This record gives sequence, structure tokens and C-alpha cells, in this order.
Amino acid sequence: MGQKLYEYAIALTGGIATGKSTVASLMKLHGIGVIDADAIAHELLDVHHKKIAEMFGDQYVRKNRVLRENLGKIIFTNEDKKAQLEDFIHPLIRIEIEKRAAKADAKEFPYLIDIPLFFEKGAYDIKDSVVIYTPPAVQLDRYMKRNKLDTDEAMIRINSQMSIDEKKERATWVIDNSTKLKHLQAEVEAFVHRIKVETNYYNRFD
Repeated sequence: MGQKLYEYAIALTGGIATGKSTVASLMKLHGIGVIDADAIAHELLDVHHKKIAEMFGDQYVRKNRVLRENLGKIIFTNEDKKAQLEDFIHPLIRIEIEKRAAKADAKEFPYLIDIPLFFEKGAYDIKDSVVIYTPPAVQLDRYMKRNKLDTDEAMIRINSQMSIDEKKERATWVIDNSTKLKHLQAEVEAFVHRIKVETNYYNRFD
């Protein structure tokens, strides 16, 4: 019997503007591998830019690249368009994640798969998860400032996902990102240490 896919995977998730990308970067600095579903999606959108133009219009593509911010404006406000895009792109994302996960599992050490909609879609058979948590008010403020959105537009996008508080309740582990970067760095270090202890990582070098 072969090794189960995602045997060593931990789903990294959270909400919009809770700090998943920052955490992923910090994890890599500590030697934890990260497969980024969003980055894969961006790559695939550009690869299939002709299909995106065919589905949504030429105005969403420029110089063989998908204008994601522009596309997002209709995706977050039109459920039919959102479903149309997801039906096309999600199977392609899954295939690429499975390829990368198989290689990561072969190393027999925990790694992260950054999946923004891990709980919403339930599409990946991954047992454990770590949620990057930011209080809703802080999340909204950060998102508005980062993306230069007004309150209504920001809330539409945030509310398109499961609430961050519910994700926190479902998580195996929680990394708190409610204050400064230094605090987040300490949270990540504590998480990495715990993972290494639980997998007897340190004993490998005795």
C-alpha cells in the first residue's frame, strides 16, 4: 500500500488580510515547506489567460496576464461568475497541489499547504490545520488600508468567506496575528518548535 497523499500536510488558512502570506514567509525561514494555493492559482490564471478572456471579456486580460484586481470586482459581487471561475480553475489548482504534495510527503516531515478556502470548500483530505487569527475589526481595518477599499466593498469580500472566529474554532492550532510583527514572529517560532518536538525532529541529529 502506498503512502497516503497529504500524510505530512498541515493546512494553513485564515481570512482575507489576516496575515497568511507573512506567516508563510516566516515558516520558510524556519525550514518549513509551503505550497501556496493562491500563488498556483495566479500562475494558472496567466497560463489560461485566453480562456479567462473568453469567459469574462478581453478587458480582464492585458499582455497575456489576468488583471486579478479587476476580475475580483465581479467575482466577489456575482455568485454565478464566481462559480464559473471556480469550476474552471479549482480542478487545475488541485492537480498542481497534488503534484507538489507528493514530493513534499516523500520527505516525511510536516509541511504547509496554504489554502484560503480550506474550511469553506472541504476539498482536501488534510487532517490538521493552523489558522492565522486576527480579530474581525483589525482584519477589516488592515484590509481596507492594504487594498484601498471602502467599508462596504471590504465587508462584501470578507463576508464571502467563513468568519475568522469560526475558522479559529475549527483549527488544530491557532497563530495569533492581532498585534505587531514581533509578536507574530514569536507565535510562528513557537508553532515550528512544537511541530518539531511532536515529530521528534531534534532527535534526528542525536
